[in-house]
Amino acid sequence: MAKQSKVAPIFVGIDWGSRSHQVCVIDSDRAVLLEAAYVHSGPGLAELVAALLQIAQDNPGRLSVAIEQPRGAVVETLLEKGISVFSLNPKQLDRFRDRHTVSGAKDDRRDAFVLADSLRTDAAAFRRARLGDPLLVQLRELSRMQDELKADRIALGNRLREQLHRYFPQVLALGSVYDGRWIWELLEMAPTPETARKLGISKIRTLLKSHRIRSLTAEAVKERLSERALDVAPGVTDATSRNVRLLVPRLRLAHEQKLQVEREIETILDELASGDQDDAPRDASLVQSMPGLGALGCATLLAEAWEPLERRDYSRLRLLCGVAPVTKQSGKQHAVRMRSGCNGRLRTAIHYWVGNAVQRDPRCKAHYAALRAAGHSHGRASRGVGDRLLATLVAVLKTRKPYSVNYPRGTTAAQHV
Repeated sequence: MAKQSKVAPIFVGIDWGSRSHQVCVIDSDRAVLLEAAYVHSGPGLAELVAALLQIAQDNPGRLSVAIEQPRGAVVETLLEKGISVFSLNPKQLDRFRDRHTVSGAKDDRRDAFVLADSLRTDAAAFRRARLGDPLLVQLRELSRMQDELKADRIALGNRLREQLHRYFPQVLALGSVYDGRWIWELLEMAPTPETARKLGISKIRTLLKSHRIRSLTAEAVKERLSERALDVAPGVTDATSRNVRLLVPRLRLAHEQKLQVEREIETILDELASGDQDDAPRDASLVQSMPGLGALGCATLLAEAWEPLERRDYSRLRLLCGVAPVTKQSGKQHAVRMRSGCNGRLRTAIHYWVGNAVQRDPRCKAHYAALRAAGHSHGRASRGVGDRLLATLVAVLKTRKPYSVNYPRGTTAAQHV
C-alpha cells in the first residue's frame, strides 16, 4: 500500500484572484490535503509551488492542477516546474458547482474544491495548458494590443467628432476625424471657425501637399472653412476648442501606436513564416496563403487558435471560431441556432476573412451565392463560407501545400455547409 501511495495522483484546484489565489489539494480518495490562499506575487507563487511539491514528495508528475485561466503567471510558473495544468471554461465550472450544492452558494474555497474534485472525476472536460512558442506569445499580446488601440482611437474620434459637431461642423465635411491626420493638423493650426477663416490659401495648399491629399483643393477647403459658423452661447467655442486641442494629440498618439503595433505584427509573421520545417513550408506561411486572410486576421488565428491548428483539429477550431451551429432537439422540437459561446476575437477575424474571401476567391463567392440562393440569410451564409474556409485551412496544413484556387475539391477536406 505504501508503494502505491507514492504514485497516487494528487489533484489541485486553484480559484484565481487578482490579489490572492485560493488553493485546495485533494487525493484520489477526495481527502483534503491542503486549503490555503497565496498572494499573487513572486514570493507567493514560489510558496505555492513549494507547498505542492512538498505534498507530492518532490514528484511534479503526481500533480494535476485545475484552473479557469488557461494562461498567466500562475499557469506559467506551474508549467515551468513540470506540473500539469488543466483549464476549464467558467460556464462548465458553474455546472460542476451544482453537483456540490443546489442552493447556488459560491465562495473561493468551494470553487477551489470543485475544480480539484471535477478534475479527479471528469478530466476529459478539461483542456491541458501548454506553453506556446515565444513568438506566438508576442503575437497574441500584440494582436490584442492592436484591438485595444483601435478601440481607443475610435473612442477618442467619437469624442472629437462630438465636440466639433457642437461648434465647428464645417471640419466634419472635409473628411474623417478618426484617421485624417491632415485634419488633426488643421485643427491644431485653426481650432476655431474664426481662426480657420483667417488661414491663407498657401498654408492650406502646403498642408494638403504634405499629406498627399488630392481629393480636395485648397480653394475648396478654404470655401468650406469660410462658411458661416454656428451661433453658440458665449464661452462654448473657447471651451470646446480647448477640449479639441487636448483630444487631437491623444488621438494622434493612439493612431501612431496602432500603426507601430501593426508593423511589429507583420515582422513577427515574417519571422514565423521564414525558413523551412522538414523541407516544407511552416504553418504561418501556409495560413497566410489562404485567400482573403490579411495580416491581422492571420495573427489572430495563429495567436488565439495555435493549439487546434497545431493538432489539425478542425472540430475544435470551428467551435472556437463560432461557425459551428448549436443544435437543440427534444422530442418533436428541433432548433439550430448560431453559437454564442466562442472566442470573440476569432469570430471577428472570421467575419472579416469571409468578407474578403467572398470578394477575391471564386470558390468562396460561388459557395456564398449558392447558400443565399437556397434562402439562407447573410449571416448564415457567411458562417457557412467561414466553416468551409476552416476546413480548407486544416487540409492545407495537413498536406503542407499552400492554398491554390486550382486545387481539386478533394484536397479541401469534407464539404461543410
